[in-house]
Amino acid sequence: MPIGLTIETEEKPPVTLLRLDGRLDATSAPNLEAELNTHLEKEGSKLLLDFSRIDYLSSAGMRLLLSATKKAKSAGGVIAFCSLNDDVMEIIKMAGFERILQIYSTELEALNNLK
Repeated sequence: MPIGLTIETEEKPPVTLLRLDGRLDATSAPNLEAELNTHLEKEGSKLLLDFSRIDYLSSAGMRLLLSATKKAKSAGGVIAFCSLNDDVMEIIKMAGFERILQIYSTELEALNNLK
């Protein structure tokens, strides 16, 4: 497991899939934010973040998810999340973010809903 966060981008038209691996915290959030901003510059972007290999989510990571979701919505786009492990999902639920974020159990389910 890498220290920090690695991001792999995969195009699955009309969706851009970002596979995340590692920790989403105050140190790694700016890197993900820069990557998201690149994609969100295109109006109507559809982004899917694969969280299957995220093992830690801090409050800084939570703030990024919320601000990116709002930014995407204001640009006519969407950011969705898939494959969250139980620990990360629990953090999101404690903050009440499961009502704000589009979260899917699997990548396939998310891709089918984002077409």
